Amino acid sequence: MRQPAPYRLTLLVCLAEIFGLASIAVFPALLPTFQTDWRLSHTEAGWISAAYYAGYMILVPVLAGITDRMDARKIMGLGAFLGALTAIAFALLARGFWSALILRFLAGISLAGIYMPGLKVVSDHTEGTLQSRFISFYTASFSIGASLSYLLAGEINALAGWRWSFTASAAGAAVALIIVFLYVPPGKIRPSKGHALLADFKVVFRSRPSMAYVLGYAAHMWELFSMRSWIVAFLAFSIQMQPAGAYIWSPTRIAFLINLIGLPASIGGNELSRKFGRRKVITAVMVGSAVLGSALGFTAPLPYFLVAILAFLYGITVTGDSASLTAGVVAAAPVGFRGTTLAVHSTIGFGAAFLGPLTVGVVLDFFGGNQFAWAMGFLTMAAGCLLGPLFLSRLKSE
Repeated sequence: MRQPAPYRLTLLVCLAEIFGLASIAVFPALLPTFQTDWRLSHTEAGWISAAYYAGYMILVPVLAGITDRMDARKIMGLGAFLGALTAIAFALLARGFWSALILRFLAGISLAGIYMPGLKVVSDHTEGTLQSRFISFYTASFSIGASLSYLLAGEINALAGWRWSFTASAAGAAVALIIVFLYVPPGKIRPSKGHALLADFKVVFRSRPSMAYVLGYAAHMWELFSMRSWIVAFLAFSIQMQPAGAYIWSPTRIAFLINLIGLPASIGGNELSRKFGRRKVITAVMVGSAVLGSALGFTAPLPYFLVAILAFLYGITVTGDSASLTAGVVAAAPVGFRGTTLAVHSTIGFGAAFLGPLTVGVVLDFFGGNQFAWAMGFLTMAAGCLLGPLFLSRLKSE
């Protein structure tokens, strides 16, 4: 296969990522529907949302770690194929808590095969001062995939029901599979030296700069995926508190915009990091996001348009540090261990993404699912985020 130019290659991998993420937000986008139809508690809903990230967390150490030794493109293709399969299975077989839990867990495994291997392809074929920018494009494209998943899930559900929402997402994964095998070049492979993958992980764990970014990323993921899992349900709760006749816009459309703004926010945050230093910018974004998110949790009874505006602004801060953290860990990765570093980065990060939504669900049930409960839920998100600056303090000034 002819090697495409770096810009074209990055665009192709980003497109594969976007289509491959078609099913990521279908469940959280339609969470109020599932809670009503299946009589789910907030804790049960949190478990199903978290199961997706658990599947990712468990498999990504292997799937991303072996990209130093195996063609990352093949792993991306397998991930896209599994994504299409699990989306169809959910449409046909999901009947309640346990079936949804298992199928979303398997869907999370498909994400493990797509996201970090795709990042490995981009980082392998881009070098020098522009590598950080290409990585920011790729990580920011996650927001496009997630936002489109929210939008299409909501619109298709309104027309034909949630089972067709999942069926349509399977088509997106199939498009990703075609892009990967027809247009994406193979990733670079490091010759094996005979040592085990576990030994590779030890190299990463001993790298102080790498682990500072990894743990900062975990704090970011706790907040980001808690928000993504619960934002539609929060907006639906706010709608219940609005006066009769108030203008109401679809929560899934608002969630689409909240996630879409993550694209320029993430890229812009990385550009600011390149100019002013990663640690300073990431710390400022995290503190600002924690403050804004904490405030959002208390706004449910306010006029709906104000709630939507504040949620949109929160979408800027909650993603503003994403690309900077990932570009930082790529730059800090020990030589020859980039894939393994990304595996550690993603495993710990998505471990936090698993725990965050689940913890928020437990908090909502504990406090009764009322206005105060939502305030406590968003404070829980903010508390995790504020650990990020503490972890990043391990870095020397950049």
